[in-house]
Amino acid sequence: MSKRDYYDVLGVPRAVAEAELKSAYRKLAMKHHPDRNPGDKAAEEQFKEAAEAYAVLADADKRRLYDRYGHQAVGSAAGGSPGFDPSVFADFGGDFADILGGMFGFGDIFGGGRRRGGPQRGADLRYDLEISFLEAAKGVETTIQIPRHETCEACRGSGAAPGTSPTVCTRCNGAGQVRTQRGFLVVAGTCPQCRGAGRTIAKPCHACRGAGHVVRERKLTVKVPAGIASDQQLRLQGEGEAGSAGGPAGSLFVVVHVQEHEFFRRDGVNLFCEIPVNFTTLALGGEITVPTLDGEDGVKVPEGTSTGTTLRLRGKGMPDVSGRGRGDLFATVQVQTPKKLTKEQRHILEQLSKALPKEKFEPRPHGEEQDERNLFDRVKNMFG
Repeated sequence: MSKRDYYDVLGVPRAVAEAELKSAYRKLAMKHHPDRNPGDKAAEEQFKEAAEAYAVLADADKRRLYDRYGHQAVGSAAGGSPGFDPSVFADFGGDFADILGGMFGFGDIFGGGRRRGGPQRGADLRYDLEISFLEAAKGVETTIQIPRHETCEACRGSGAAPGTSPTVCTRCNGAGQVRTQRGFLVVAGTCPQCRGAGRTIAKPCHACRGAGHVVRERKLTVKVPAGIASDQQLRLQGEGEAGSAGGPAGSLFVVVHVQEHEFFRRDGVNLFCEIPVNFTTLALGGEITVPTLDGEDGVKVPEGTSTGTTLRLRGKGMPDVSGRGRGDLFATVQVQTPKKLTKEQRHILEQLSKALPKEKFEPRPHGEEQDERNLFDRVKNMFG
């Protein structure tokens, strides 16, 4: 059965330009590709026919021969009567991958993908650092020790013994991939000889055994900024695993874990605490001492203050980790009931009890007695 004219196959005139030729082939390849027409033998044959035609017409020398002598002049290159030879894909390098790769993801199938063996960035590392609450408030500089892969000094990362150097892989010619025929396609896979590196090492380095890197324990200084919170992380660029083939090192991510404080509770940049106070101080007014991150502060309590009242100390909370000021400290006063009284104290309180009006029960609105929100949540909502 005679072959169709290649120009007719692609639906282009004989004077077609290269760009129009490629565009015509792309449309046909997308239309008749077997992945889009599973089980359709006619579409598969049309796809082969279009690929065969483009393989000839896209090559200037083959096209010149075809225009002058017809199919017989390019029969061996185009595959002869059985159909086209899939190896023509290799003759065009990345051309077929450029045409089909974007639509079908054929960069690896046609060998047009990224070459392996080039510079590769090193892997990132993680380190979990635990610090105290006060260290988080003030900031701290600490030393950590991590194991990591570093470039071998003996071979400078080449993997080859000193005085020697890696050679280009003879099987894949440095591409890191080899092509094998699968039906009418040529599929590119990792080269088994160099394992995708594109080079081979005849005499490996004794220090790293050809790996190009060695594991070392490295001490690093980490500066933790004031105001950092749990689960926030610090990035130390270039302190991760060493890169390969001259690639940059990865990063080290230090994940911070802050211990809880026995007195303060934190919400963002604000702090909350409870202060035990004598009844007389709340009734008559006075000054109480409130612990803060910077020491103790004296705070005035107005006369007639109720237990559970929250006092606000502005600027006494946690620093903002970005350096934009500080939060506030909320101190809630709670009546402190003495467990033991002297005779004099008891007599005074008994006299006071007789002088005070009797307690009067006032029903709360329905549901209020069921409100079990803790003090921390109530204060946060009040000043939120």
